[in-house]
Amino acid sequence: MTVVRAKKHLGQHFLTDKNIAAKIVESLKPAGKYSNVLEVGPGMGILSDFLLQKTEYQTSLIDIDTESYLYLQKKYPQLGSRLINADFLEMDFAAYFTGPMGIIGNFPYNISSQILFKVLDNRQQVVEVVGMFQKEVAERCVTKPGSKEYGILSVFVQAYYKVEYLFTVKAGVFNPPPKVLSAVIRLTRNEQEQLNCDEKLFWQVVKAGFNQRRKTLRNALSSLINKEKMTDEQLLDQRAERLSVGDFVKLTNMVTANR
Repeated sequence: MTVVRAKKHLGQHFLTDKNIAAKIVESLKPAGKYSNVLEVGPGMGILSDFLLQKTEYQTSLIDIDTESYLYLQKKYPQLGSRLINADFLEMDFAAYFTGPMGIIGNFPYNISSQILFKVLDNRQQVVEVVGMFQKEVAERCVTKPGSKEYGILSVFVQAYYKVEYLFTVKAGVFNPPPKVLSAVIRLTRNEQEQLNCDEKLFWQVVKAGFNQRRKTLRNALSSLINKEKMTDEQLLDQRAERLSVGDFVKLTNMVTANR
Protein backbone atom coordinates (compact mmCIF):
# COMPACT_ATOMS: atom_id res chain seq x y z
CA MET A 1 0.00 0.00 0.00
CA THR A 2 1.18 3.51 -0.73
CA VAL A 3 1.68 6.04 2.04
CA VAL A 4 -1.06 8.61 2.60
CA ARG A 5 0.09 12.20 2.12
CA ALA A 6 -0.67 14.54 5.02
CA LYS A 7 -2.79 17.40 3.70
CA LYS A 8 -2.35 20.87 5.14
CA HIS A 9 -5.91 21.98 4.35
CA LEU A 10 -7.23 19.08 6.45
CA GLY A 11 -4.90 19.88 9.34
CA GLN A 12 -3.33 16.42 9.16
CA HIS A 13 -0.29 15.57 11.29
CA PHE A 14 0.09 11.79 11.40
CA LEU A 15 1.29 10.31 14.68
CA THR A 16 4.31 8.02 14.14
CA ASP A 17 5.09 6.80 17.68
CA LYS A 18 3.38 3.47 18.37
CA ASN A 19 4.00 3.68 22.13
CA ILE A 20 2.07 6.95 22.32
CA ALA A 21 -0.65 5.49 20.10
CA ALA A 22 -1.04 2.53 22.47
CA LYS A 23 -1.10 4.89 25.47
CA ILE A 24 -3.91 6.94 23.88
CA VAL A 25 -5.99 3.84 23.17
CA GLU A 26 -5.46 2.51 26.71
CA SER A 27 -6.83 5.82 28.01
CA LEU A 28 -10.31 4.78 26.89
CA LYS A 29 -12.17 3.40 29.92
CA PRO A 30 -15.44 1.89 28.67
CA ALA A 31 -16.06 -0.11 31.88
CA GLY A 32 -19.26 -1.48 30.38
CA LYS A 33 -20.70 2.01 29.79
CA TYR A 34 -20.56 1.72 25.98
CA SER A 35 -19.76 -0.88 23.34
CA ASN A 36 -19.10 1.31 20.27
CA VAL A 37 -16.06 3.50 19.63
CA LEU A 38 -15.66 5.90 16.73
CA GLU A 39 -12.16 6.95 15.68
CA VAL A 40 -12.06 10.32 13.96
CA GLY A 41 -9.40 10.98 11.32
CA PRO A 42 -7.54 7.65 11.48
CA GLY A 43 -5.07 8.62 8.72
CA MET A 44 -2.98 5.50 8.17
CA GLY A 45 -4.35 3.65 11.19
CA ILE A 46 -1.73 3.94 13.92
CA LEU A 47 -4.46 4.18 16.59
CA SER A 48 -6.74 1.84 14.66
CA ASP A 49 -4.20 -0.99 14.89
CA PHE A 50 -4.62 -0.99 18.67
CA LEU A 51 -8.34 -0.17 18.72
CA LEU A 52 -9.20 -3.10 16.47
CA GLN A 53 -7.48 -5.52 18.86
CA LYS A 54 -9.95 -4.62 21.61
CA THR A 55 -12.86 -6.98 22.22
CA GLU A 56 -14.76 -4.93 24.82
CA TYR A 57 -15.99 -2.54 22.13
CA GLN A 58 -16.49 -2.42 18.39
CA THR A 59 -14.49 0.21 16.53
CA SER A 60 -15.63 2.23 13.53
CA LEU A 61 -13.49 4.74 11.63
CA ILE A 62 -14.48 7.98 9.92
CA ASP A 63 -12.24 10.05 7.67
CA ILE A 64 -13.13 12.88 5.30
CA ASP A 65 -9.91 12.24 3.33
CA THR A 66 -10.69 9.92 0.42
CA GLU A 67 -7.03 8.93 0.12
CA SER A 68 -7.01 7.76 3.74
CA TYR A 69 -10.33 5.98 3.23
CA LEU A 70 -9.03 4.01 0.23
CA TYR A 71 -5.81 3.18 2.07
CA LEU A 72 -7.72 1.92 5.12
CA GLN A 73 -10.13 -0.09 2.95
CA LYS A 74 -7.15 -2.16 1.79
CA LYS A 75 -5.58 -2.31 5.24
CA TYR A 76 -8.77 -3.32 7.09
CA PRO A 77 -11.06 -5.10 4.62
CA GLN A 78 -12.92 -6.67 7.56
CA LEU A 79 -14.39 -3.28 8.55
CA GLY A 80 -16.88 -3.04 5.70
CA SER A 81 -19.48 -0.39 6.51
CA ARG A 82 -17.67 0.46 9.75
CA LEU A 83 -15.17 2.42 7.66
CA ILE A 84 -16.88 5.68 6.79
CA ASN A 85 -15.77 8.27 4.22
CA ALA A 86 -17.57 11.37 5.49
CA ASP A 87 -17.27 14.60 7.44
CA PHE A 88 -17.43 13.93 11.20
CA LEU A 89 -18.86 17.41 11.78
CA GLU A 90 -21.87 16.52 9.59
CA MET A 91 -22.36 13.02 10.97
CA ASP A 92 -25.68 11.85 12.39
CA PHE A 93 -24.48 9.60 15.22
CA ALA A 94 -27.89 8.00 15.71
CA ALA A 95 -27.85 6.76 12.11
CA TYR A 96 -24.74 4.68 12.81
CA PHE A 97 -24.80 3.87 16.51
CA THR A 98 -27.45 2.69 18.95
CA GLY A 99 -26.93 3.69 22.55
CA PRO A 100 -23.94 5.30 24.26
CA MET A 101 -20.56 5.52 22.54
CA GLY A 102 -16.97 6.66 22.91
CA ILE A 103 -14.95 8.85 20.54
CA ILE A 104 -11.20 8.83 20.06
CA GLY A 105 -8.78 10.49 17.68
CA ASN A 106 -5.69 12.45 16.82
CA PHE A 107 -7.95 15.36 15.97
CA PRO A 108 -7.12 17.90 13.23
CA TYR A 109 -6.06 21.06 15.03
CA ASN A 110 -7.84 23.39 12.61
CA ILE A 111 -11.26 22.08 13.72
CA SER A 112 -10.54 21.24 17.38
CA SER A 113 -13.22 23.50 18.83
CA GLN A 114 -15.77 22.38 16.23
CA ILE A 115 -15.13 18.75 17.19
CA LEU A 116 -15.76 19.54 20.85
CA PHE A 117 -18.98 21.41 20.07
CA LYS A 118 -20.10 18.45 17.94
CA VAL A 119 -19.52 16.25 20.98
CA LEU A 120 -21.50 18.68 23.15
CA ASP A 121 -24.38 18.62 20.68
CA ASN A 122 -24.44 14.83 21.12
CA ARG A 123 -23.68 14.76 24.84
CA GLN A 124 -26.56 12.40 25.61
CA GLN A 125 -24.94 9.73 23.42
CA VAL A 126 -21.20 10.43 23.73
CA VAL A 127 -20.14 9.29 27.18
CA GLU A 128 -16.37 9.41 26.75
CA VAL A 129 -13.84 11.16 24.50
CA VAL A 130 -10.09 10.61 24.40
CA GLY A 131 -8.33 12.92 22.01
CA MET A 132 -5.14 14.58 20.91
CA PHE A 133 -5.53 18.34 20.67
CA GLN A 134 -3.32 21.35 20.32
CA LYS A 135 -1.98 21.89 23.87
CA GLU A 136 -3.58 25.33 24.05
CA VAL A 137 -7.04 23.88 23.34
CA ALA A 138 -6.50 21.05 25.84
CA GLU A 139 -5.59 23.59 28.51
CA ARG A 140 -8.69 25.65 27.75
CA CYS A 141 -10.82 22.56 28.37
CA VAL A 142 -9.37 21.83 31.82
CA THR A 143 -8.62 25.31 33.18
CA LYS A 144 -10.54 26.73 36.11
CA PRO A 145 -12.23 30.12 36.64
CA GLY A 146 -9.87 33.06 37.03
CA SER A 147 -7.46 31.96 34.32
CA LYS A 148 -7.03 33.93 31.11
CA GLU A 149 -7.46 30.62 29.23
CA TYR A 150 -10.88 30.09 30.83
CA GLY A 151 -13.61 30.81 28.31
CA ILE A 152 -16.72 29.66 26.49
CA LEU A 153 -15.29 26.24 25.63
CA SER A 154 -14.13 25.69 29.23
CA VAL A 155 -17.61 26.36 30.66
CA PHE A 156 -19.55 24.29 28.14
CA VAL A 157 -17.24 21.27 28.28
CA GLN A 158 -17.03 21.31 32.08
CA ALA A 159 -20.80 21.69 32.38
CA TYR A 160 -21.35 18.21 30.96
CA TYR A 161 -18.02 16.36 31.26
CA LYS A 162 -15.30 15.60 33.76
CA VAL A 163 -12.13 16.71 31.95
CA GLU A 164 -8.66 15.26 32.62
CA TYR A 165 -5.36 16.41 31.15
CA LEU A 166 -3.51 13.13 30.54
CA PHE A 167 -0.16 13.97 28.96
CA THR A 168 1.76 16.33 26.67
CA VAL A 169 3.09 15.18 23.28
CA LYS A 170 6.09 16.76 21.54
CA ALA A 171 6.05 17.75 17.88
CA GLY A 172 8.76 15.29 16.84
CA VAL A 173 6.46 12.25 16.94
CA PHE A 174 4.31 13.54 14.07
CA ASN A 175 4.73 13.61 10.31
CA PRO A 176 4.85 16.43 9.44
CA PRO A 177 5.70 17.92 12.86
CA PRO A 178 3.24 20.62 13.95
CA LYS A 179 4.59 23.98 15.09
CA VAL A 180 2.90 23.58 18.48
CA LEU A 181 2.88 21.14 21.37
CA SER A 182 0.03 18.67 21.60
CA ALA A 183 -1.81 17.12 24.53
CA VAL A 184 -4.16 14.22 25.17
CA ILE A 185 -7.24 14.79 27.31
CA ARG A 186 -10.13 12.60 28.44
CA LEU A 187 -13.73 13.76 28.72
CA THR A 188 -16.06 11.58 30.80
CA ARG A 189 -19.76 12.40 30.80
CA ASN A 190 -20.87 13.56 34.22
CA GLU A 191 -24.20 12.71 35.86
CA GLN A 192 -25.76 16.02 34.85
CA GLU A 193 -28.27 14.90 32.24
CA GLN A 194 -29.64 18.40 32.09
CA LEU A 195 -28.52 21.59 33.79
CA ASN A 196 -30.79 22.97 36.50
CA CYS A 197 -31.74 25.98 34.40
CA ASP A 198 -32.99 26.99 30.96
CA GLU A 199 -30.14 25.42 28.96
CA LYS A 200 -30.75 27.49 25.85
CA LEU A 201 -30.54 30.68 27.90
CA PHE A 202 -27.48 29.30 29.75
CA TRP A 203 -25.63 29.03 26.44
CA GLN A 204 -26.67 32.58 25.52
CA VAL A 205 -25.53 33.96 28.88
CA VAL A 206 -22.12 32.26 28.69
CA LYS A 207 -21.49 33.35 25.11
CA ALA A 208 -22.58 36.94 25.75
CA GLY A 209 -20.44 37.13 28.90
CA PHE A 210 -17.25 35.98 27.21
CA ASN A 211 -17.82 37.86 23.96
CA GLN A 212 -17.18 41.01 25.99
CA ARG A 213 -14.99 39.47 28.66
CA ARG A 214 -13.37 42.75 29.73
CA LYS A 215 -16.74 44.11 30.79
CA THR A 216 -18.66 43.19 33.91
CA LEU A 217 -21.54 40.84 33.27
CA ARG A 218 -23.99 43.64 34.05
CA ASN A 219 -22.78 45.38 30.88
CA ALA A 220 -21.91 42.31 28.81
CA LEU A 221 -25.41 40.88 29.34
CA SER A 222 -27.28 44.14 28.83
CA SER A 223 -29.34 42.69 25.97
CA LEU A 224 -30.46 39.70 28.09
CA ILE A 225 -31.18 41.12 31.53
CA ASN A 226 -33.63 43.51 33.14
CA LYS A 227 -31.17 45.89 34.80
CA GLU A 228 -33.85 47.58 36.92
CA LYS A 229 -34.85 44.27 38.53
CA MET A 230 -31.27 43.02 38.99
CA THR A 231 -29.56 46.02 40.57
CA ASP A 232 -28.42 44.04 43.64
CA GLU A 233 -27.23 40.84 41.95
CA GLN A 234 -23.55 40.62 42.88
CA LEU A 235 -22.70 38.05 40.22
CA LEU A 236 -23.35 40.73 37.61
CA ASP A 237 -20.49 42.80 39.04
CA GLN A 238 -18.02 40.05 38.10
CA ARG A 239 -16.38 39.37 34.76
CA ALA A 240 -17.31 36.12 32.99
CA GLU A 241 -13.90 34.54 33.60
CA ARG A 242 -14.52 34.58 37.38
CA LEU A 243 -17.68 32.44 37.27
CA SER A 244 -17.80 28.67 37.64
CA VAL A 245 -20.32 26.48 35.81
CA GLY A 246 -22.47 26.54 38.93
CA ASP A 247 -22.31 30.34 39.03
CA PHE A 248 -23.46 30.54 35.41
CA VAL A 249 -26.38 28.22 36.19
CA LYS A 250 -27.31 30.43 39.16
CA LEU A 251 -27.02 33.55 37.01
CA THR A 252 -29.18 32.02 34.27
CA ASN A 253 -31.90 31.30 36.82
CA MET A 254 -31.66 34.89 38.07
CA VAL A 255 -32.10 36.19 34.53
CA THR A 256 -35.11 33.91 34.02
CA ALA A 257 -36.75 35.01 37.27
CA ASN A 258 -36.29 38.73 36.59
CA ARG A 259 -37.37 39.05 32.98
